[in-house]
Amino acid sequence: MSYENQTCISRVQSIYQIKYGKADLYAKSPGRINLIGEHTDYNQGFVLPAAIDKAIYIAIGKRADDEIHLTAADLDESFFISMSSLTKSKVDWPNYIIGIVVELKKLHLQVGGFNAVIAGDVPLGAGLSSSAALECVTVFALNELFKLGLSKLEMVTLAQRAENQFVGLQCGIMDMFASMFGKKDAVIQLDCRSLEYHYSPFNQAGIKIVLLDTCVKHSLASSEYNVRRKECELGVSEIRKNHPEVNSLRDVNRKMLEEIQNSVDLKVFNRCSFIVDEIKRLQAGCADLERNDLVAFGEKMYLTHDGLSNFYEVSCHELDFLASFSKANKNVLGARMMGGGFGGCTINLVKEEAVTDFIEQAGIAFEKEFNTKLKSYIVSIGDGTSLVSID
Repeated sequence: MSYENQTCISRVQSIYQIKYGKADLYAKSPGRINLIGEHTDYNQGFVLPAAIDKAIYIAIGKRADDEIHLTAADLDESFFISMSSLTKSKVDWPNYIIGIVVELKKLHLQVGGFNAVIAGDVPLGAGLSSSAALECVTVFALNELFKLGLSKLEMVTLAQRAENQFVGLQCGIMDMFASMFGKKDAVIQLDCRSLEYHYSPFNQAGIKIVLLDTCVKHSLASSEYNVRRKECELGVSEIRKNHPEVNSLRDVNRKMLEEIQNSVDLKVFNRCSFIVDEIKRLQAGCADLERNDLVAFGEKMYLTHDGLSNFYEVSCHELDFLASFSKANKNVLGARMMGGGFGGCTINLVKEEAVTDFIEQAGIAFEKEFNTKLKSYIVSIGDGTSLVSID
């Protein structure tokens, strides 16, 4: 059995037992981190995510009618809906589950009524993709419960459609893929164009992955995300005038970029430069991991942060402060902002013996600078979505 949070398992088991009796099965799906490769997904590049040892857990069982009865243990909230009227809820969390059922029904798969209790230890709002974990654990559990015969990849793409089309968030596929396909002591090099992937080893001996959570989310995040996508598309459009074979920044090299330097806005050029460099940096980083050279890999993480801050301009003062703080600490091998930007966490590779001091010192420095408490999470790379055995 892989890592389990016994508190979460006990909670879903206990609540399900009280409300519905004995559950038919239990499953879990983890949150994720992304070591390197930011904003490369929608440019058809590569990403390097991994599942973590924090997950969403579900207890689930069939009903005799066509109703869906849901309980979110962490929120102490319940929700009921009929299979015959699957409409969007005004409360957010049920929509990730309803969306999965809607997509399953579109495929004409036989899904009946069910009860489900969910709980988890994935920190909310920290950029660890708790929503993708909820979608993945739902589709996985329903696939097992009703013997639907879906493959892992089919479940991942279905979960993405549920979030895009029902929830209404235009996310990429990385979060769901990492949650479903995660593997202990490995990161996933995922080709966002073909969805081909392979695992690169990540030796966690003597190293801890520490997330420092700024607890801020600047209002620019969603609007500027769309702007960045458009700026990348503008760069590709200009490059295609001389290179019609180019479909995305994945196909672009430095020489092609230099050809458009005087014909596009400097911001567009900088955005494209970062993505082209980041795609190459990720591939070089994978070679570092194959050699178990975390020092070289960590240096690339710092370069990624510099690019995200100065060329892609999706960082913020809080994230830059933490990245600089880490870079000045000899016990940190690498650090960078993680996620879309304008807030959230930095991800840090810290020598195990220095973790406690690092977190304490970072917290003191951050509070002094911003008059705000800094949250921290220590995570390990773990396995992806799976059934959970109850003894």
